[in-house]
Amino acid sequence: MILRRFSNVLPLLAVLCSVTALGIGTSFAKQLFPLVGSLGTTALRVGFSALLLLALWRPWRWPLSRADAISIVRYGATLGLMNLLFYMSLRTIPFGVAVAIEFSGPLAVAMFSSRKPVDFVWLILAVLGLGLLLPLGHGVVSLDPEGVMYAMAAAVCWGAYIVFGKRVGHLHAGHSVALGLTVAAITVVPFGIWHAGSALLDPHILLFGLGVAAISSAIPISLEMMALKRLPQQAFGIMTSMEPAVAALLGLFLLDEHLTGLQWLALGCIMMAAVGSSVTARSVAPKSAASDVVM
Repeated sequence: MILRRFSNVLPLLAVLCSVTALGIGTSFAKQLFPLVGSLGTTALRVGFSALLLLALWRPWRWPLSRADAISIVRYGATLGLMNLLFYMSLRTIPFGVAVAIEFSGPLAVAMFSSRKPVDFVWLILAVLGLGLLLPLGHGVVSLDPEGVMYAMAAAVCWGAYIVFGKRVGHLHAGHSVALGLTVAAITVVPFGIWHAGSALLDPHILLFGLGVAAISSAIPISLEMMALKRLPQQAFGIMTSMEPAVAALLGLFLLDEHLTGLQWLALGCIMMAAVGSSVTARSVAPKSAASDVVM
């Protein structure tokens, strides 16, 4: 009985650990901004992530049709731009707020695709939490407009990334994500080279960038793929609504970004939405899909 309960909780813990690792990696990545800028940091993170996953999955072992190749290019380019725009937003707005704004993209996709009334309850609760996390009614003017616009553009890319990811969902997740990240690297690395130049070749920066890529990509993707085998798809999707809450907490502890009372309340709303979704979701486990692997 205890073993059975643990097996039910394990995929939820895997998602939580994945989201935490992703947030820690991003927090560490922000420390590279003074050295290589947000563009250079994006190039290191995405470039090394692609190399790690290419080595891990060796996607050339699987055949790829022309139609799937086109879908992979769209999926990967959107993934690269999403990372680039998000890192650019982090230059001027807090980590937790940037994630909250960006998260409106997948939430919008979920709103349009959901059909069960109970799912809208948790979705509305998550939206409420995100709304509280954003200082819309108390000091929004203090947020840098350029940073907010970059985060909103990243939200659009995240929504498109989910849509394009579903078109390659019939492929093995390791196959599609490894190739998608390769396209993402081809998309964003030139921007990093243009901005940071030879600074990207510094051994210490390269080693730090490799660590960021491992924490931000290899670990979260492995955990998420494990969770997707046991967790219902809708539960997994709304469980990732913990990302703004985890980002805000990591911003507090690692980046000294303090939260207001309303933002703490937002964390509770988002966590309640995540718990509610796991309680009411159906127990049928979906197949792994590239659209569910969050970067």
